[in-house]
Amino acid sequence: MPAQIDMKEVHWLLDIVQCIDVGVIVLDRQYQVEVWNSFMENHSGMQPDEVQGKSLFDQFPEIDETWLRRKVDTVVQLGTRAFSLWEQRPYLVHFKNYQPITGQEDFMYQNVTLLPLSGPTGVVEHICVVIYDVTATATLKKQLNKA
Repeated sequence: MPAQIDMKEVHWLLDIVQCIDVGVIVLDRQYQVEVWNSFMENHSGMQPDEVQGKSLFDQFPEIDETWLRRKVDTVVQLGTRAFSLWEQRPYLVHFKNYQPITGQEDFMYQNVTLLPLSGPTGVVEHICVVIYDVTATATLKKQLNKA
């Protein structure tokens, strides 16, 4: 028997997704954007209605399409999360760095998590991309290595 959906809980969850200080993108299996939270809106300058239903690769040509497709294929096949650290790939989406303390960096360093989102049948139908701003950490580590 399916769990009853409490609309209050759905509302809270949507608020969390919008307010959390990480980027949240939900892609369908054709890499069309379905969810675009306020972090993504603020850092990209693009409103949700400008990107929803459009290809992530068309909106952000800097994304290494071959690399991301390979990562997503693994997530879909195994049904498990995948990660990318800034040391491996400095960013997924090229955002300017807006942090005053770490202002010496030209762009936002990012860690990325890819999460499989299964439909009611258990088949992975969507991918959630979570982008973490790790610019402060990257800057400090680079300064430590330099010293």
